[in-house]
Amino acid sequence: MKFYADLHIHSKYSRATSKSADLENLALWACKKGVTVVGTGDFTHPKWFEEIKTKLIPEGNGLFKLRPEIEDKIFESLSPLCRNPIRFLLTVEISTIYKKGDKVRKIHHIIHMPDLESAERFNTELDKIGNIASDGRPILGLDSRNLLEIALECSNEKGFLVPAHIWTPWFAVMGSKSGFDSIEECYGDLSEYIFALETGLSSDPYMNWKISSLDKYRLVSNSDAHSPKKLGREATILDTEVDYFKIRDALRTGEGYVGTVEFFPEEGKYYMDGHRSCNLCLEPKETLEYKGICPACGGIITVGVMHRVNKLADKKSNAVPPKTAGQVVSLIPLEEIVSEIKGCGVLSQKVQTTYENLILKLGPELDILRNVSIGKIRKLEGEMLAEAISRLRKEKVIRQSGYDGEYGVIRLFSNDELKESRSEKSIVPKKITQRKLI
Repeated sequence: MKFYADLHIHSKYSRATSKSADLENLALWACKKGVTVVGTGDFTHPKWFEEIKTKLIPEGNGLFKLRPEIEDKIFESLSPLCRNPIRFLLTVEISTIYKKGDKVRKIHHIIHMPDLESAERFNTELDKIGNIASDGRPILGLDSRNLLEIALECSNEKGFLVPAHIWTPWFAVMGSKSGFDSIEECYGDLSEYIFALETGLSSDPYMNWKISSLDKYRLVSNSDAHSPKKLGREATILDTEVDYFKIRDALRTGEGYVGTVEFFPEEGKYYMDGHRSCNLCLEPKETLEYKGICPACGGIITVGVMHRVNKLADKKSNAVPPKTAGQVVSLIPLEEIVSEIKGCGVLSQKVQTTYENLILKLGPELDILRNVSIGKIRKLEGEMLAEAISRLRKEKVIRQSGYDGEYGVIRLFSNDELKESRSEKSIVPKKITQRKLI
């Protein structure tokens, strides 16, 4: 069975997250998005773990389902086309901050557990090391290698660790500010237990394939959602039974691994170099010319993901993808597409009404973006949306790169096209050529 999995998310108990990030809303939005398996996130947090134990039922295959009375209530509010049973997988993101060599390391990791007993043992061990009740994503003074060891021991090696958003400058294993130059440097003698890496919003597989030392790893994508509506903005595509162990084995062996759904990496908030407080976005060569110092204020320029990847790259840009490579699908969230066309905010009533009507009539968002016929989209919502999704599927987009914590912008129409469309002077938009700003 082919399905989408989003295994890096956060609950309402993490900092800077939506109060609506409970299991009910996560399941609701997973149905709307078309995601079948969702990480629970934050299982180390005592209150969230109790909620997990109260509202979810183990299926005996490492995954969990909502109690029937909860699922039934969610389905009542959904289009029949979106009533897909959701399965949860126990996950948590752990932040480790520690000194190794001559650097302070700040690394984020996603832990996956096969059952409540393993998760409970893991929580008990971490509680001895630091405060796991203060944040859904706890911060621990623990070597990354030792965190992996605890996860393996507590799960009888059935759990697994995936390094999170590996290129983020500040908190990632390969990040420019606090990371390492290889996975082996970070996890030492246990690095053989790492078999998958999360690309993060500011990189895609093509960028990672420039570095031969990463060829042996399966690349995964997840939303890192801080609110349920962000689910599925990135995801991993699998073709296996909906089963924890089949998912793990697909990532480890490649059997059943299909590929990933990605942001366009330019939209990620650390793609380019820059200094946000001075509204300065820079190409790597400019950062080098300025010797890493902002020319406007004298502050430190944040080195972005593209710069960091290119620094470690040892392949040509057109190198053949490795054997571990999967399919790569770059998408823009449906609400953002509707927002661009209608010229109003994503949360506006006009956009939300259109979005809900689309999934009511056509099914889950990911299916609309990838599979629903352009003719059906045109019949329901008109030429502009049909043209937008046609362009998206061909990756004919206009890109404005993100930098130093500032998200980039991916657009499908020029300003002139939108102006003409809104004045109703043009029914069919003009064709645009693909343009990159870098």
